[in-house]
Amino acid sequence: MSRALRSLLFIPGDSDKKLGKVAGCGADAVILDLEDAVAPANKLAARDKVADFLRAFDRGASGAPELWVRINPLDSGLAESDLAAIVPAQPDGIVQPKPDGPEDVARVSSLLDHMELAHELKPGSIGIIPVATETAIAPFRLGEYADAGLTRLRGITWGAEDLAAALGATGNRGADGEWLFTYRLVRSLTLMAAHAAGVPAIETLHADFKDEPGLLASSRQARAEGFSGRLAIHPAQVGPINDGFTPSVEEVAFARRVVAAFEAEPNAGTVGIDGKMFDIPHLKSARRTLAAAGEA
Repeated sequence: MSRALRSLLFIPGDSDKKLGKVAGCGADAVILDLEDAVAPANKLAARDKVADFLRAFDRGASGAPELWVRINPLDSGLAESDLAAIVPAQPDGIVQPKPDGPEDVARVSSLLDHMELAHELKPGSIGIIPVATETAIAPFRLGEYADAGLTRLRGITWGAEDLAAALGATGNRGADGEWLFTYRLVRSLTLMAAHAAGVPAIETLHADFKDEPGLLASSRQARAEGFSGRLAIHPAQVGPINDGFTPSVEEVAFARRVVAAFEAEPNAGTVGIDGKMFDIPHLKSARRTLAAAGEA
């Protein structure tokens, strides 16, 4: 990835008011939504509005987020025309909903190949993040992303709401507020699929946008498990997500010590720090921590 994406904030593509707040939202990326956040009657107007916004936005401003667009699903009949409208305006990437597997992502990638060429854009400059769990078959295909050769892949994320609808479920959380087994399983498979494919794993949204303590705690837990960032549905969620996916001062300081210890003994497979032994997996973890903190 060209930059660490901790927070990815959805913005309805047909809302002038919300589009007007993008510059100061604090998110690492915004996802200009043409899919679920836009009523069917507004989809064509939203497409044009998003294209105009992409052209007008000052991307060079300090703190400016990356600009991504969630298109409509391939089977909607709208995806190709969505891309035709927005690619000339050069989004940073496409969030692809409801792919059944890597072959659907490859179809979008192929469309982008042709459109980038037609508009004289840098080949491969537009990334793709699939929401890779939203159909009943999709979770079975997650491991295939590792060998699919999708050079545009910038991350993999998951979604529970559309999957629940696909399964005919009446809910996806238990009485304690935690994910039910099916969704915990899909979440874990997404995490492993992303790492197998060599791209960031992006945690799904936290639906209760007023629950900032819960969002911060679950974001910290997600980072501890190996997720790199998280989707957001409200600007108030951006701060807790950024905090949750940023290593603490103590973590960074210790990671520096681990890296320094191995650098001092370049031929060692293990090093001792404070009476404890650390090996190569700890070194890799320390380097990831420093990278997340912007030091690598």
